[in-house]
Amino acid sequence: MSNEIRNLRPRSVWNKFADLNAVPRPSKKEERVIAFMIDFGESLGFEVIEDSVGNVIIKKPATIGMEDRKSIVMQSHLDMVHQKNNDTKFDFLTQGIEMYIEGDWVKANGTTLGADNGLGVATIMAVLESNDISHPAIEALFTIDEETGMTGAMGLKEGLLNGDILLNLDTEEDDEIGVGCAGGIDVTAEKDFKQVSTPVGKIGYSIVVNGLQGGHSGMDIHKGFGNANKIMNRILFDSFEKYGLRINEIDGGGLRNAIPRESRAVVAIDSLHESSFLHNLGELIRSIKLELKTTEPGLVISLTNIDTPKLIMDSDVQLGLTRALYAAWNGVYRMSPDIEGLVEASNNIARVVVKDGNIKICCLTRSSVESTKIDLAMTLRSTFELIGCKVTMSGDYPGWAPNMDSSILQLLRSLYESMYNEKPHVAACHAGLECGILGTNYPEMEMISFGPNIKGAHSPDERVQISSVNKFWNFLLEILKNIPKE
Repeated sequence: MSNEIRNLRPRSVWNKFADLNAVPRPSKKEERVIAFMIDFGESLGFEVIEDSVGNVIIKKPATIGMEDRKSIVMQSHLDMVHQKNNDTKFDFLTQGIEMYIEGDWVKANGTTLGADNGLGVATIMAVLESNDISHPAIEALFTIDEETGMTGAMGLKEGLLNGDILLNLDTEEDDEIGVGCAGGIDVTAEKDFKQVSTPVGKIGYSIVVNGLQGGHSGMDIHKGFGNANKIMNRILFDSFEKYGLRINEIDGGGLRNAIPRESRAVVAIDSLHESSFLHNLGELIRSIKLELKTTEPGLVISLTNIDTPKLIMDSDVQLGLTRALYAAWNGVYRMSPDIEGLVEASNNIARVVVKDGNIKICCLTRSSVESTKIDLAMTLRSTFELIGCKVTMSGDYPGWAPNMDSSILQLLRSLYESMYNEKPHVAACHAGLECGILGTNYPEMEMISFGPNIKGAHSPDERVQISSVNKFWNFLLEILKNIPKE
């Protein structure tokens, strides 16, 4: 990690970010970062609470003269998305993130950076450690497992927090004030199937789709990026229809909240059709690249001749699988009729695995409208049940309904306009923030979300803008100074 990062301004924030990024913190394996945060709070002499699910709360009294102000909850999540480039050797369970500076941006070497939501965590840590920042009473809430189920927010019980206002530091545009977000549900389809021996006369090929941008399956879903699972299925479907291609295994995508960047399939084809297969596939690849030339200029689809696999899918199962994946909805399902430019509902076909006689397909369905979320989930369920899959739904969490009349929104609007001589973009987002879940147990708490410019979240292209972090920090300090009286 470049020591130059620790000298960026505001130094208190960047130093805390560097400290945090030295601690491995994958979702559902946050033991080390939980201990790190508890040690940090106790070292400052503050009251520290670890709740029953692993969330950490650190309480700091108001500074002198601010005791009569409304109390605030500052909230960010401890876990980070773990994605890396295929050729990057990196162990997220043991290594700290390797960062570097490029112009006005901080990036990571071939992995996600963890700015989502590490910059929020680091900012709260800097406020807690400070001796010269005016602020009301603070309850710093660090939740776990936001990225793969929001189980931390879901497990937070009522009565642990007393704050009047929640500042969520998990927005990724520095001119945006977040007032709402989408809810989500995980849709998983599974099926065991019969494998059959590969007939004589077939040859093996490995097909790889990679070089895609990937990105956040909520915030980037409308950008027209390629989905490696859908591209791979298009290839398999076409070659099965025309040349009897048979599937041995598929390994595509990764986390539900990341648009799939890579997929690999092992297949078998008749040796007699090899030249025709290769010619036809070459034409299809050219068509796909032409379609995606603007959004996915780095797309690579490659074929490698390999040993013939010994087993392949039963042909009827393969027929159903390739059709179901073709039919399964991926991308934007509905735009909001009420908020211009907002995606209301979407689905990400995030993971497709075919191996050893088992099919597993993992999706993340999002919507800011509960009924639309369930409608889309039922669309997917019906698609996969038609081919005999067992479909389960889990991790259901609510959206956060906008309150355009909240006093904290009016404060942030006013401060932003006075500081930057322009109006902020007040918006709901198509990501899953924790505010909606937290609001179920704390319905009277006003909530708002903001943050610095973070691009490429949930992908190895993730980066955070240095100048934007300084802007975000100064905006936060003004907010803390101007929290109204009780």
